[in-house]
Amino acid sequence: MKKCLEKEVFYPLWRKDSNFIQALCYIIYMKRFFPVCLAIFTLISCTARIDGSLAADGSAVLSVNMSLEPRMTALIRSLSAAGGQSDGPVLDGQAIAMSMSETPGISYVTFRNTSAAAIEGQIRINNVSDFLAAADFITFEQGASGGRCLIGINRDNGPVIVELLSEEIADYLNALMAPLATGEEMTKSEYLDLVAMFYNRTISEEIAGSRIRASFEFPGPVTSVSAPGLAQERGGAFSGRRATFDIPLLDLLVLETPLIYEVNWN
Repeated sequence: MKKCLEKEVFYPLWRKDSNFIQALCYIIYMKRFFPVCLAIFTLISCTARIDGSLAADGSAVLSVNMSLEPRMTALIRSLSAAGGQSDGPVLDGQAIAMSMSETPGISYVTFRNTSAAAIEGQIRINNVSDFLAAADFITFEQGASGGRCLIGINRDNGPVIVELLSEEIADYLNALMAPLATGEEMTKSEYLDLVAMFYNRTISEEIAGSRIRASFEFPGPVTSVSAPGLAQERGGAFSGRRATFDIPLLDLLVLETPLIYEVNWN
């Protein structure tokens, strides 16, 4: 099976010694293909909205809303029915909250379903400097005259962040070989071609169109928002104490350009 998959499907996109084929064949061999597909679909084809506030002591509260795209929802329902798993929500808010409850830095997390394919909830962080600290994810500084927050994710610390968030999520993204989880070099077009080959073009298109929209309130009036290497429209905007961001999900999954955001305030 490995030889067939490598030569006929994946060899054009992956170098011969890539562990992608080994991981994929292992999943199929262990008869985990169906549940893994469902989990991957849930992770990579959604629209998310995050609203948060950051206090001067470094604590933060995040409100999260996430929903699956319509075509993806229909596909997951169809696959679930075929696998004899027609009951339950497409997105399980309670299960997601449980998987994140042990994440370093998170003091409280809760999610509930607003529909079978949509969830909302809240995450509380005691100090953002401690949140995923092993991945060097967030730098927070607050002084008498103002403060600074730097968030950075790239192919070096991306896999660490994924592992710390949830071991289950890490397994799924590694099976799909998203550079966010693997650190492997790949262009966005190569990634979309891979998804289209493995699943279908519809799924690839929904991934390309999915976005994460975030809005954060900071301890003081924001004076600057910068995102080196990103186009201006993706670099964020600010007004008063609030900064907003509109991030294509594809940018996060592939990390062809590192995502680095810096916010300064008085």
